Amino acid sequence: MATKNSFEFRVKSFTAAAMSSPRQGGGFFKLQIMLRVLAIVFTLAAMVTMLTSDETVNFFGISLQARYSYSSAFKFILVADAIACTCSLLSLIFAFLLSRSEPNPSSYFAVFLHDLVLVLLMMAGCAAASAVGMVGLDGIAQVGWSPICGNVGKFCHKLTLSLAFSFMVILCYLALAVSSAHELKYLAGGTNNQVAEEGVTEEK
Repeated sequence: MATKNSFEFRVKSFTAAAMSSPRQGGGFFKLQIMLRVLAIVFTLAAMVTMLTSDETVNFFGISLQARYSYSSAFKFILVADAIACTCSLLSLIFAFLLSRSEPNPSSYFAVFLHDLVLVLLMMAGCAAASAVGMVGLDGIAQVGWSPICGNVGKFCHKLTLSLAFSFMVILCYLALAVSSAHELKYLAGGTNNQVAEEGVTEEK
């Protein structure tokens, strides 16, 4: 019974500390909204650049087509960008609503997990696409794979630009995850202090 009461006391104290925190998190939410807007812009730019990267060249009457859809890695990063763009839009709305409500540690933690998952997703997509892109750029002489970027320069240039935008999305979400973790640390620190003070008061 004492354990249950102690647990309820800590939960209530955590919530009360978050709601009574003197810091309103204005700077935190401004950063959240700005970075999510940037993530939307970068993902849209990455997708548009990838979708318009197709190139066709002729060699002695032979037509050679270069398309992102020929590579599963490029299709993967395109889907990852689409998912990140959609999640960025939804989380932007959520962050705006969260900024107009009382601080809730559970909501901050959900935002942190969301941002961390998107960091991992975008890193996987960028790593896969970069590996294939390097083969297209330099080839692998040991196995007889010739580079193709000398023949389809526009295609390779646009893919490189698209990947650069995708890497910028990673940086945006990494910054978002760090800022969410920092805000959670602040709330937890304030809560621990208040719980300790209330515990001392009860003992007296």
